[in-house]
Amino acid sequence: MRKLILGTGMGFPEISTLEQICRIKRAGWDGVFTDWREEDGNRAYREAVDREGLIYQSVHAPFKYCGSMWEEGEEGDAEVERQIRCLRDCAAVDVKLVVMHTIIGFDKFTPNALGVERFGKIFEAAKQYGVTVALENTEGEIYLETLMKAYRDHPAVRFCIDTGHEMCYNESRDLITKYGDRLVCTHINDNMKVTGDHITWHDDAHLLPFDGLADWEGVARRLKAVGYEGPLTFELTVKNKPNRHTHDIYAHLDFDGYIALALERARRFGELMD
Repeated sequence: MRKLILGTGMGFPEISTLEQICRIKRAGWDGVFTDWREEDGNRAYREAVDREGLIYQSVHAPFKYCGSMWEEGEEGDAEVERQIRCLRDCAAVDVKLVVMHTIIGFDKFTPNALGVERFGKIFEAAKQYGVTVALENTEGEIYLETLMKAYRDHPAVRFCIDTGHEMCYNESRDLITKYGDRLVCTHINDNMKVTGDHITWHDDAHLLPFDGLADWEGVARRLKAVGYEGPLTFELTVKNKPNRHTHDIYAHLDFDGYIALALERARRFGELMD
């Protein structure tokens, strides 16, 4: 079976990432991905991963202010520098894959030359550092499309498919096939698709696989059709979105119980891939 990777966090703020790494190993996962820890450049995470004998599959770049890179002003320039620092830190601890958002917000529909140029600076830095940037499908799909077209042949630019985002933010359009020739990693999770008249971040549930409406046989078939042979990486949470109750089914689980159940579901999906 392919290597199975779990993202840290998962709605358990009371358990440090360093402790989560230890317990993820104990549960039987093959590796982890983490957020960027700016205060020490992820050195503590790298040490914990190595100590546990895990794979440090990727780092998720900060995305709260990524929309500013499409707007005039110093904030956008500062965000470019923040993203480049993330890449530099990842290279320094031998993490060669960084997942990055292209936009944040549901009211953005106008990618522009400024944003394309700024992301180009990030991609050139990634090339210099020997790091691959995997652009993730989120809201604002046109921003992803713009960058994937503009940097079609850039050696540092690849694609990360988030299966849950594809279902809600991208209204189940087949982005696995669309960008399959540049697919390097996954964020696998489930949800209930679009639940109201308008898509919101509340629809992005990050349920365990098989607890939502995803066609997992279809997802596996599409991944295999584009020749994806990498690890299967899962981005999950135990927490409900505001005024939602999709995650009540996990309320009885502590951290260890949750990641054990997640591993069962990951293996189940892995069987479909194999």
